Amino acid sequence: MDLKLFIQAIVKFLSGIILLSVLLFIPAGTLYYWNAWLFFGVLFIPMFIAGAVLMFKNPELLRKRLNAKEEEAEQKSAILLSSLMFVGGFVVAGLDFRFKWLVLPKGVVIAATVVFLLAYLLFGEVLRENTYLSRTIEVQENQKVISTGLYGIVRHPMYTATIFLFLSMPLVLGSLFSFIIFLLYPLIIAKRIKNEEEVLEKNLEGYSEYKKRVKYRMIPFIW
Repeated sequence: MDLKLFIQAIVKFLSGIILLSVLLFIPAGTLYYWNAWLFFGVLFIPMFIAGAVLMFKNPELLRKRLNAKEEEAEQKSAILLSSLMFVGGFVVAGLDFRFKWLVLPKGVVIAATVVFLLAYLLFGEVLRENTYLSRTIEVQENQKVISTGLYGIVRHPMYTATIFLFLSMPLVLGSLFSFIIFLLYPLIIAKRIKNEEEVLEKNLEGYSEYKKRVKYRMIPFIW
């Protein structure tokens, strides 16, 4: 096992827990924010399991997923906007819980939790199909166009999964106002995809032909 990679993964995992705790529990003014604990469970338990599997079965993919240093200027702006959206959305969710601005029915929370877990499974399948799937926009050595499985349906199934993940998050947290903030995400992703496809067409052999075969970017028959 790669000890350096293991330490990097654990530090990032714990940092995520600490950051989310600050963004959710401090605005909520209490630790008795049951939606937040539910969210922590459905987010971090699968994340830990997936990380452990990658650590032993595909450490190189895990290393790529931990690398968040973006070189493309367009992608840097998209990441900044995403970060602001996450911070604002989580803080508003905590405040919404504290001041009871609008209490969502438990049925909505449960349905959103199911959608979140299904989206997690979809994301896992994308990782299984595409071992080139780093967090940054780049063309790697010996990279080939993946056109089978989910990639035979839409060109960016990872972003399809994240749409469902991120739009279900605020509903798991029980906040409609946070959900409104997270509606910015599809717009941010559209900007990211436009730049990503320009990079891939320019640098990845066969990508232009792949675009002609697979018409839709994220959602079949829509976009």
